Amino acid sequence: MKGISLLGATGSIGTQTIDIIRSNRDQFELVAIAVGKNLELTREIINEFHPKLVSVQNQADAAILQREFAGISKILSGDEGLIDVAVHPDANLFVNAILGSVGLVPTLNAIEAGKTIALANKETLVTAGHIVMARARDRKVPVLPVDSEHSAIFQCLQGERQKNIERLIITASGGSFRDNTREQLLDVTIEEALHHPNWSMGAKITIDSATMMNKGLEVIEAHWLFDQPYDKIDVLLHRESTVHSMVEFHDGSIIAQLGSPDMRIPIQYALTYPERTPTNAARLDLTELGTLHFQKMDFNRYRCLRFAYEAGRRGGTLPVVLNAANEVCVQAFLNGKIKFLEIEDVIEWALENHVPTANPDLDTILSVDQETREIVTKHLVSRFH
Repeated sequence: MKGISLLGATGSIGTQTIDIIRSNRDQFELVAIAVGKNLELTREIINEFHPKLVSVQNQADAAILQREFAGISKILSGDEGLIDVAVHPDANLFVNAILGSVGLVPTLNAIEAGKTIALANKETLVTAGHIVMARARDRKVPVLPVDSEHSAIFQCLQGERQKNIERLIITASGGSFRDNTREQLLDVTIEEALHHPNWSMGAKITIDSATMMNKGLEVIEAHWLFDQPYDKIDVLLHRESTVHSMVEFHDGSIIAQLGSPDMRIPIQYALTYPERTPTNAARLDLTELGTLHFQKMDFNRYRCLRFAYEAGRRGGTLPVVLNAANEVCVQAFLNGKIKFLEIEDVIEWALENHVPTANPDLDTILSVDQETREIVTKHLVSRFH
């Protein structure tokens, strides 16, 4: 029986993680959860699983839940609540499915507490990969990828030697606008951007998929997860989202992981690793699929992917700026404040106007993250109002 603590329990990855726990109650216990503001779903989770600890974003919401669930779950709030969930003594597996850089500090605390990390929070490695992976090595704590692409690479590397890797090949669906020219992107709507052809994801990740920033962040993550230089990490456009990623070895062999576009498969693999257990996911019928398509990425078409490679190669605090500026811009787009292509323009502005700090410590990372959000927010106000 694995005790699981889960950040982001009411989000897309979080609810699918709970689906897996629900289907495998003999293997997993949901010990502690952290949620945002969705109290209705939080109530359902508490009533069904009786977690020992629940953390919500706002103190006022915590007070409401305390009155309703006294004697069932301990209720906390804020950043301290996130950390308490991450290090809960009855959990040995910490699933970080929360959105944003707020997931970094809880992950570091979970590592210090010796928890196995199942990581779906991109920002943890994008902003502080050098710190996170070093601490995980020191504490001998496994960091298991949850994203479908990194899970695919992780699976392809089982039993393989690091020295034999020629390159990692991350696949990308192309997102909502993969068939559009840049000219056609000038006036796309929020609703159009949120219509992903293959995957069902949260709003922020769906927009990131359309700009290809999601893939850029995954490149930076892969660099840290698998200890590979950026010149050995490629991205291919793959419309079917069937090959989730591949590894090429120096003897010319390529190993790929295939499956239906269902996030429950990589989530469950992280939860059960090194074992595999059955899922209810749709089985992949290759005869019905027929063909697979691959094409090179156009870095002029997908500028955010280029920004990510450049920020990753230069390192320091540039990935922090990349991520923070992107989060602010995506939210501004979702709020109808800027146009789709202006997301790229503002991110580029933020990167060009930042003087990077090499090998930043945690305090510097958190400071640059906050400063970038404030600077970009002010820039949006002055530029577009």
